[in-house]
Amino acid sequence: MVLQIDPHTLLRAKERGASLEEIEDVLKTGALEEAKENRHKKSKIYAYNEERNGKFYEKKKIDVIFVTSGMKIITVTVYVFYGKFE
Repeated sequence: MVLQIDPHTLLRAKERGASLEEIEDVLKTGALEEAKENRHKKSKIYAYNEERNGKFYEKKKIDVIFVTSGMKIITVTVYVFYGKFE
């Protein structure tokens, strides 16, 4: 599959604290889930152990929302959550 990362995804990743490498890793090795409106989601939890906006977080969870078209994966957006995850 060919990976196409939309510019909107990169903009949101920068705002929310995810890197391009993390997005690619989530799409390659993350857990697959269904998302709304015929979209898909892959998620992965990373050790973080840093401060963000003045608060310390142990982990961050990255969700990448995407669609598929033929042999192409096209990202829609990325969400990043900070906290403790199992």
